[in-house]
Amino acid sequence: MKLSARNQIRGNITQLRKGAVNSEIVIQLPGGEELVSVITNTSAERMNLEIGKEAYAIIKASNVMVGIDD
Repeated sequence: MKLSARNQIRGNITQLRKGAVNSEIVIQLPGGEELVSVITNTSAERMNLEIGKEAYAIIKASNVMVGIDD
């Protein structure tokens, strides 16, 4: 797999929540943090996603917001 996105984070799928149109995919990262993505059910099925399977969170954005606590 070769992609132009620089932020490619490998982890394992820990949860799959299928809705009417989209699925919510939870990927646990090596440090224990979780990343959540919403993709179409068609994409989830095409990739044969299942709990325990290794997957990549691939992030490509032209803007990233930064926040702080007051």
